[in-house]
Amino acid sequence: MVPLPEGEIMAIQGKELALACAQAADDTKAENIRILDMHGQSNLADFMVVCTGTSMPQLRAILRNVAEHVEVEHGVKPVRTEGKADTRWVVLDFIDVMVHVMDEELRGYYCLDELWKDAKEVDWQTVL
Repeated sequence: MVPLPEGEIMAIQGKELALACAQAADDTKAENIRILDMHGQSNLADFMVVCTGTSMPQLRAILRNVAEHVEVEHGVKPVRTEGKADTRWVVLDFIDVMVHVMDEELRGYYCLDELWKDAKEVDWQTVL
């Protein structure tokens, strides 16, 4: 591997990026954080991170922390963001990883966990 110039950050992707997003969400006290391995399940992304915020301020904090942590630590920004905290469901699209930050009511209503029940879950807490 060629060393990076001083001050340069190597971009990450895939599972490592999903783990970084989950850790940043956990740092902001997001609840019920799950990483789903979407290989063979969807062409949209390789991994999906789903987490719950319990209030509008917490939803905003989770979104801010995930985006800032991944950019500062790994040099990656979401290419697209869908929704706002006020809509209670926001998706940060990192291409390889989709991060869904939802309030509890919408997460229960849309049942992403059930929709993608055949996806393999990554036990992120033991990996970190």
